[in-house]
Amino acid sequence: MTLASRRGADVGTLVAQAREGSPRAVARLVTMVEDANPALREVAATLAPHTGHAYVVGLTGSPGVGKSTSTNALVGAVRARGLRVGVLAVDPSSPFSGGALLGDRVRMQDHATDSGVFIRSMASRGHLGGLSWGTPQAIRVLDGAGFDVVLVETVGVGQAEIEIASLADTTLVLLAPGMGDGIQAAKAGILEVADVFVVNKADRDGAQSTVRDLQGMLGLAGHYADADRWRPPIVKSVAARNEGIDDVLAAIDAHRAWLERTGGLRVRRRERAAREVEAIALEAVRARIGDLRGGAALDTLADQVADGKLDPYGAADTLLREAGPEASA
Repeated sequence: MTLASRRGADVGTLVAQAREGSPRAVARLVTMVEDANPALREVAATLAPHTGHAYVVGLTGSPGVGKSTSTNALVGAVRARGLRVGVLAVDPSSPFSGGALLGDRVRMQDHATDSGVFIRSMASRGHLGGLSWGTPQAIRVLDGAGFDVVLVETVGVGQAEIEIASLADTTLVLLAPGMGDGIQAAKAGILEVADVFVVNKADRDGAQSTVRDLQGMLGLAGHYADADRWRPPIVKSVAARNEGIDDVLAAIDAHRAWLERTGGLRVRRRERAAREVEAIALEAVRARIGDLRGGAALDTLADQVADGKLDPYGAADTLLREAGPEASA
């Protein structure tokens, strides 16, 4: 048996074991994603017929609003329905060492022994947008492994870290009173990201004020007045005490029902697939261009641009032609 055929057999066995509920097999598949293992193409092909079932819920918000605590509480609520839950918690990587504490898993020890729950912390590894580069493929692994719900917790949202909205079927934006989050919600991108607003730590002073701020922001956004437009509900919770979590889950259910009724779920998933394919193709082209850096082609083109003999767009076209069909994914 050749190495390639043995690797294919290993992938098939891993996928079969993952679908049978083996957390070890799921963990190995996610590790292959994070390491960009050469067998990842085979993994994706083997998983493809089994995907499209899991419902993906994203949780994002400023650091300190209780994302991990809310995720932990949601896991319990979903498990109470008898559904399998996968969790991907993205932690920030150090810009100096590249390491990450991966502490989200520590905060979810309530479910460590539950065979119906898989929790994986992933380092962002410098990837912007609040997620890691491998998050889309890791979601695909959990989907193909038969998890009913996948919860994705981001690093922590700023004005630009809103990539979760492109990956999740439903996105929860968490806010907390006393952190200026009401004003934060008015900033570009944040308001549009949320399918559900969750005001966590609602037992604190100022919770109702945060709710009013959000209501005001939504009122100013005229497009929410359209009858066929989803208007994000505002839910209060105290995740540390499991208060309001059923209301959060009900809001997720309502959004899912609306998406299915309007055809929006299919649209979101098609757009997600398009972005995933594009990202893989761009990475392949980027890798090929990186290989060209070691040769004379890029240096020659750079000299021509620097000397005014060629414009940068023409040089880029030439470089892509040099990359040729080998740049295909």
